Amino acid sequence: MLITLTSDIGWQDYLLGAAKGRILQAIPNANLADISHQLTPYNYPQAAYVCQNAFKNFPNFTYHIVLANLFETKPKQLLLAFHNNQYILCADNGLLTMITETRPELVIGLPFEDGKTINTLYCIDIFATAIAALGAGNKLETIGEPDISFTEKTPIKPSVGPDWMEAHVIFIDHFENVVLDVTRDGFEDIRKGRNFRIEFRNKQFINQLSQTYADAAHGDALALFNAAGYLEIAINKGNAAGLLGLNTFVEQASNSYLQNRLFYNTVKIFFQ
Repeated sequence: MLITLTSDIGWQDYLLGAAKGRILQAIPNANLADISHQLTPYNYPQAAYVCQNAFKNFPNFTYHIVLANLFETKPKQLLLAFHNNQYILCADNGLLTMITETRPELVIGLPFEDGKTINTLYCIDIFATAIAALGAGNKLETIGEPDISFTEKTPIKPSVGPDWMEAHVIFIDHFENVVLDVTRDGFEDIRKGRNFRIEFRNKQFINQLSQTYADAAHGDALALFNAAGYLEIAINKGNAAGLLGLNTFVEQASNSYLQNRLFYNTVKIFFQ
């Protein structure tokens, strides 16, 4: 039984090891795979990007436990969803529909027992119990509450006009390459064969797509579509995020003017 773990816990805390121990107590034959434990807390677009593009590469019927923003609000239930032949277990905080980009095929609620102290390890126990029940042949609808109401969030999308697009920074990788919420299909739909110009606030710009990082000279900025199919901004042998003054977009910062002034978390693309 293959189970993945994704979280915002980090690697320093004991919780990650304890969570794996609790899973193995409930499911001794579990094969555990880590996706990431360095998600930025409360950054839903980043978490959705990481989960969505990792989950689809796993074998059918893999179980994906997501421990992100578990206690942003007081939880009333946990969720277990089945979508595109994958099981997703997460908090009822809106992240689920950002990962699936639509309402999942089937969602059940996993309730908390009265009188229990609700913490991360208790949530792991609930997830592990549900997975063990499914592994024993129980139907999904019988191990929780079907047809429940749950929190839904809409994935963020670029703002677009007839000859422009303003994209959000949704992820910055280890090399400080910057990923935008622009897919190849979305880009080409707006582009319509026209020339383009990606502009940055330090007056640099990019007006062509590269195939690899080596297509640009050392220190030059470039744009390419990454392995997940999203538009990525990089600097060959450099850190694009730092040098271009970019940071990830966080939905909870409601003052967009202040957000852009401090973090520059959007990038404008013009077509002509």
